Amino acid sequence: MKELSQRTVAITAGIAFFLMTIAALFAYGFALGHLIAPGDATATVNQIMASPMLLRLTVCSFLIVLLCDVVVAWALYLFLRPVNENLALLMAWLRLMYAAMLGIAMFNLLKVLLIVSDADYLTLFTSKALQAQVFLFLKAFMMEWSAGLLIFGVHLFLLGYLVLKAGYIPKILGGLLIIGAFCYVTTNFANLLWSDYEHYKATLELLLSLPMALGELSFAFWLLFKGGKAVA
Repeated sequence: MKELSQRTVAITAGIAFFLMTIAALFAYGFALGHLIAPGDATATVNQIMASPMLLRLTVCSFLIVLLCDVVVAWALYLFLRPVNENLALLMAWLRLMYAAMLGIAMFNLLKVLLIVSDADYLTLFTSKALQAQVFLFLKAFMMEWSAGLLIFGVHLFLLGYLVLKAGYIPKILGGLLIIGAFCYVTTNFANLLWSDYEHYKATLELLLSLPMALGELSFAFWLLFKGGKAVA
């Protein structure tokens, strides 16, 4: 079977990056922000009950993110294998581990969806008990996803290192990816370690969201329009 060219692999990775970015922006940046009222279980449940389709779209969007991550892991391994095959394989496996943890975390969203969609189930518990259950599952999703993002940060560091070592990729992209990796690790360690992280979350995300996104998006643009042309 004919081996895929570096250009084909780069385009595949670039497209998957952008599809994943759009889906993640909708799911995390828009949908969850409209569904979850931080620290208020009653308001959160009321918002979910008022917009169950938005929760369904959130689950579907995260599923797109997960599938795109698998494609990106495969494509990046093929693209960076000439630099260092062992590190490229480890880098890809770390991204797959992150995707698996996102999939595990998503079961919490499915449980919330089942709770709010089952009329018979809703009659079995008091409103306070239902609110507590829904809020617990949502917090579990965020915490489990955050643990996965720690692994993602390590993946991003290895990706940045491989990009720096590659002779066919601009080194500035490797530097941006490594900076993004440290930002991911910082925010998600803080989330897991600080019990009052919610008080600092908005400030940290405001400071670190741009460097977290800049490296991946810059690399995605390069992959889509330049990647593999010199070594096709």
